[in-house]
This record gives sequence, C-alpha cells and structure tokens, in this order.
Amino acid sequence: MLLTITTTHQPATDLGYLLYKHPGRVQSFELAFGQAHVFYPEASIERCTAALLLDVDPVGLVRNWRGRPGQALEQYVNDRPYVASSFLSVAIAQVYGTALAGRSKDRPELAETAIPLQARLAALPCRGGEALLRRLLAPLGYQVTARGYPLDERFPDWGQSRYFTVELAATRRLSELLQHLYVLVPVLDDEKHYWVDEEEVQKLVRHAGEWLQGHPERELIVRRYLRYRPHLAREALAALLEEDQPDPDEAAAHQHQEEAAVEAPLGLNQQRLGTVVAVLKSAGARRVVDLGCGEGRLLAALLEDSSFEVVAGMEVSPRALEVARSRLRLDRLPEARRQQVRLFQGSLTYRDRRLEGYDAATVVEVVEHLDPPRLAAFERVVFEFARPDTVVLTTPNREYNVRFERLSAGAFRHRDHRFEWTRAEFQAWAARVARRFGYAVRFLPVGPEDPALGSPTQMGVFTHA
Repeated sequence: MLLTITTTHQPATDLGYLLYKHPGRVQSFELAFGQAHVFYPEASIERCTAALLLDVDPVGLVRNWRGRPGQALEQYVNDRPYVASSFLSVAIAQVYGTALAGRSKDRPELAETAIPLQARLAALPCRGGEALLRRLLAPLGYQVTARGYPLDERFPDWGQSRYFTVELAATRRLSELLQHLYVLVPVLDDEKHYWVDEEEVQKLVRHAGEWLQGHPERELIVRRYLRYRPHLAREALAALLEEDQPDPDEAAAHQHQEEAAVEAPLGLNQQRLGTVVAVLKSAGARRVVDLGCGEGRLLAALLEDSSFEVVAGMEVSPRALEVARSRLRLDRLPEARRQQVRLFQGSLTYRDRRLEGYDAATVVEVVEHLDPPRLAAFERVVFEFARPDTVVLTTPNREYNVRFERLSAGAFRHRDHRFEWTRAEFQAWAARVARRFGYAVRFLPVGPEDPALGSPTQMGVFTHA
C-alpha cells in the first residue's frame, strides 16, 4: 500500500523537517502487522515527494489471530496488504506522529503554515462509491481526483469495484492533511482491524475536533469510525459539540456588543445593511443567502422588500439562529411569506449543497473571523461550489481604526477578529479570488470617507465575468 505526499513549497525539501524523515535515505519501521518504509522518489528545491510504503504481513496476522474456526482462509486471502485501511492510519500515527501532531523542532513556523500539498493513495477502498468519497473529502477543501476500476476488465457487466486511486490537492497545514487521512481512510473503507472501544472516541476528538464539528457528514463519519457502536457515537458527538462550543454563541453576542459600541457614533451597521440591500437590488437578485447571518438583521431588511423572493441565512451558532427566528417573527408571518425564508446551521469552510441555486450571497463582517489558513476553503465554498451570480462581501478597513476613540492603538474592532485588512490587502485578495474563480470585482466605500484613510467599511462586489 502506497501513500505519497508532495509539496511545491520552496524549499520543497523542508518537507523532510516536517515529517522528521531525511530525504536522502530510506528508513524502515517495524509495526505490529508488518513494516513501513519511507523514501523520497523526488527531492529538489522546487518539488519534493515523500512516500510511505506499507508492507502488511497477512501470514503474521493469522498466526496471532483469535477468531472463529473456519475463517482462517479469509484472513490469508484478502485485500489488506494492498489497500489503504486502518493499517495505514496506525502507520501514520507511528511513523509520522510528530507531523500528525503539528510539531516541528527545526521548522516550527512551517508546521503552522498552509503550504501546497498533494496526496496520492494508490488504492483506496470506498464502501459507498465515488459519490461518498467526494462527499467526505470535498467539503474539507480538497480538489479530488478519483479513478475507479472495474471488478474484472474481462467482464464489464460485473460493474465497478470499490477501489479507487485518489489524489487530493489543497493548500493547508501538513498536520491537517494527515489528520484527515488518519480519520477518513478507515471511514471510507468502513472497516477496522482492531477492537473499537472508548479509546477510539478520544482519538477521534483529538484528531478531528478542529474540523469534524462543521462537516456536513459528521454523523456518518462518527458512526463508521466507531464501527456503529451507538453509545460510543453519542459520546463522540457530545464531545465534538463541546469543542469550542461555549465560544460561538458567546462570541456572537460579544461581537455584536463590542463592534456596535465601537461603530455606534457612525451608525455604521445601518449604513452597511442599506448599502448591501441597494447593491442586491441593482444586481436584480431575487434569491439571496446571507452567509454568517448572525441574529438576522440583514435578513429582516431583505424580508421587508417584496422584490426578494427567497431569503436564506446560514449561521454556525444555534443561539444566533434562534434570535434570528424571533427577529423575523416567522411564527407570525403569512404562510406564503414564511415559505420564502430558510434558516439553517452550517460552516463557511465546508461545502454545503444547501448554498447552491441562489442569485446572490452576502458575507457581511464575517470573513475577518476566519483563521487565515481557512480562507482557501471559504473561497472554494462560496466562489467555486455555491457560485452565485453576485457575492457582496464587507469587512473592516484597518486603516480607519485610528479614528475610533474606543480602540487602543493597533487593536482590532473585536477580539475575535483573526485579521483586519488594509484597503490594499483586501483589494489584492479580492482580485486574486476573482481571477481564480472567474468573477469580476468592484469596490465600494461604506460609511464616511477620510481622504487619507478611506471608509470604515470596505465592500467588494463580485459578479460573473
């Protein structure tokens, strides 16, 4: 079984520092079920590939096997030595354990950096076919290439096998890639070679706590990973939902209070909402989804205008969605109008088919709350997968912050902001995104303009080129 990981980050041979495996030699490791070998088919400044070759010993497994009589032949004759499975997950944990944990003694800053990565699994079994494979991997921001194989080329009527050669490409931290493979390879295979107990719950939370909570196939992943043991699945889901769970609701409330207090003298929030609505009307949008809709202020403004036929809001915080439902008074709306409103929970960094089919999407004061390494996933979710005709995005202008008396020097407008862009930074990012995904972008000021500092809020309006 072969797994290769390639990077073009330069110097590419720094991949050896991240994996703790020297590119200049072959290294072998004894495992309970065979051997793992690490070597580098290519290692240059421009491009470097690390290969993990897993040699599973089926005879050794049978000698140590404690099963029912009559099943020994099945243990000898199987696909385990040749395909990616839970054996690979164990090998990743034991051979690439430091990289899996996101640590690097010699390149600590690189371990925290999103770099271009390509992973190739020579033979990956997927019980559920290519559709399931993409449902699990694409929401994580990967470009997925999958090549399937017939059961027998001589008998095409037998159909396709469950085996695929899979290639994944993304710009992300190496530890994230390894965590995704560690968890999802046995999930796709829908099998494990060892007994699943409470320790597996801890492993799942440790390696998937940062990304599984918002995955659209979270429940399926948990069930398969824990081999359909209901009490373990309930324990894992409860633990995953607790991860950072006090923060989304509390942060949403604090965000509104803190930013409102800073921007209140300008009445900036109402100016933002008014400008967004005006842009949507000028674009002729009839079906609009507000991404990161919060407590529904923009949704309420859209719902007051009969030109918008469908108004939808997606938000990660359940509490904020409850406030939005109350603000919109959905229980009091006429049935016809209530059918035009859709509210649902979701994450901006995972592909979600519920976001498809809208004329326009709005992202109002949301993007700055994303960790910079997550921006690439956000870009694909909105501009590649959802792909509305118009995207209206607003974000603070960091240059203007010196005009706010309540802000100390160098501070962001809210402590949950991961960054705040200058006008040049925002325009450079927006232009790059527009070029990559086939949009044109124009920029509008929101709020009073300072001759030197610009406006307090900057807006990008993306339209299909």
